[in-house]
Amino acid sequence: MTPHTEWLRSAVLTTALALAGPALAADDGKVTNFLLNNGMEVVVIPDHRAPIVTHMVWYKIGSADEPPGKSGIAHFFEHLMFKATTNHAAGEFDRAISAIGGSNNAFTSYDYTAFHETVAPSALGEMMSFEADRMRNLILTDDVIKTERDVILEERRSRIDSSPQAVLDEEVDATLWQNQPYRIPVIGWMQEMEQLNRTDAIAFYDKYYRPNNAVLIVAGDVEPDTVKALAEKTYGKIERGPDLPPRIRPVEPEQNTKRTVTLTDARVSVPSFSTQWVVPSYRTAQPGEAEALDLLAEILGGGNRSRLYQQLVVKQGIAGEAGAWFQGTMLDATNFTVYGSPRGDAKLSDVEGAVDAEVARIARDGVTPDELEKAKDRYVRSVIFARDKQDDMANMYGSTLATGGNVKDIEEWPDRIRKVTADEVKAVAVRYLVLDHSTTGYLLPQQQAGN
Repeated sequence: MTPHTEWLRSAVLTTALALAGPALAADDGKVTNFLLNNGMEVVVIPDHRAPIVTHMVWYKIGSADEPPGKSGIAHFFEHLMFKATTNHAAGEFDRAISAIGGSNNAFTSYDYTAFHETVAPSALGEMMSFEADRMRNLILTDDVIKTERDVILEERRSRIDSSPQAVLDEEVDATLWQNQPYRIPVIGWMQEMEQLNRTDAIAFYDKYYRPNNAVLIVAGDVEPDTVKALAEKTYGKIERGPDLPPRIRPVEPEQNTKRTVTLTDARVSVPSFSTQWVVPSYRTAQPGEAEALDLLAEILGGGNRSRLYQQLVVKQGIAGEAGAWFQGTMLDATNFTVYGSPRGDAKLSDVEGAVDAEVARIARDGVTPDELEKAKDRYVRSVIFARDKQDDMANMYGSTLATGGNVKDIEEWPDRIRKVTADEVKAVAVRYLVLDHSTTGYLLPQQQAGN
């Protein structure tokens, strides 16, 4: 991870179980949300167990919102937000946080960009002041643009171009998505990143970095009245920006083919595969479908109690790893993934065949009531455990609100999970996990090119 970037895939995997979690605060504090006069939404999550506060600003702008030909501008601008403003020199914000023993970071996703600090409660007002300042007062010179552009180009070389797995992931995404902008990498395509300039950056800044396009999340040892007073004093002074049009993106056409992407590389020692399907997200699904997909992923490959782990790793002993995941918190349609790699003398084809067989078994026979109830218990319990971390709580709310959800959606999520039936889990497997309508990526060692 670079100083100011968390990579989408790792961020999603880390918080996948928490992104739509329960709305209760980590103690008996009540979650509060309100709007500032300029349209900025604020959520306060009290947690008085320790004198710490997590402060996050989520902008409803990600790589999937970028203009054609300007891929990488959202991530690029994440970097630029750490430069000088009319009120603070470059690096002053970071130094102020380090001086009080705090931490800060930022990350860019397909659907949002977020900036966060963890500090003592007494420093919350100072954090708000710094964040509000850089929301509108950045100094973007040609020298600043060139220097930071070189940084992101090197970041792409080191993080993507030098990693066979990352290169394959990009190619799989570009194949899975035929029309939707999720097919474009968050960091951008190299040839387009090289052309990003000051005009692009200023236009992007002026359009999206506005209070009415942002969500403030404050979790920790704070009271809502205090947060509201500080927010009005800092963010509330910023002028509301022009109303943005709805985030309507190209619609994915019906998928009706099976596609494969293969990368063979001498640096790969153990072969692996992943198969993905386009499925609805929590925002786009019919009632109950996303919850059923969440539980399907949990039952099929969510951990060491899952079918894939028990069958392939424990009983058959053919897989070193095997699992499934559903990336539910997205603005548009999303993906459901199964994956695996062999161990011992087993071949990759053995693992893939066994994974496909488990997917087909659920589509044919469904899941048992006992299996479903245990999966619900594991899944909801894992999300409840996430409440012990302020940053997980902040991520739950920020990612949901930045992708069209609201606090009520989070509050009601556990009950919706509990209501999912075995028939609904089987139905989403039948409807969406069709092998003839999937995209599979193979990562192979050099000597296995013919296998």
